[in-house]
Amino acid sequence: MKKWGDGSRLVYSTETGRVCPDCGQPVAACTCKLNKTAAPATDGIVRVSLETKGRKGKGVTVVKGVALDAAALALLGKQLKANCGSGGTTKDGLIEIQGDHRDTVIAALQKQGMTVKRAGG
Repeated sequence: MKKWGDGSRLVYSTETGRVCPDCGQPVAACTCKLNKTAAPATDGIVRVSLETKGRKGKGVTVVKGVALDAAALALLGKQLKANCGSGGTTKDGLIEIQGDHRDTVIAALQKQGMTVKRAGG
């Protein structure tokens, strides 16, 4: 049998069943999912900025550095989008809200007791 890490892309084994594509362990014993759901290590400061790069000139308010797990971050993103009356997304530990809503987002996060900084200009 081949060892994991030698370039093989094993996805199923008759011995163990389904295999995780990231770590090569059986899905029942996979620890990748546990590591992804844990809250990321941050310095405790939430940074709110406006980005237009790669968006055809459209501004997007970006919230970085929130020390929450994926489910809680998605809930916070939903609350912020509703508070701003705008659309957006939550991905890769970031909350993106369409439009320039930095002041509204900063006020909402400070109301929840977070330390917030306006980043980038």
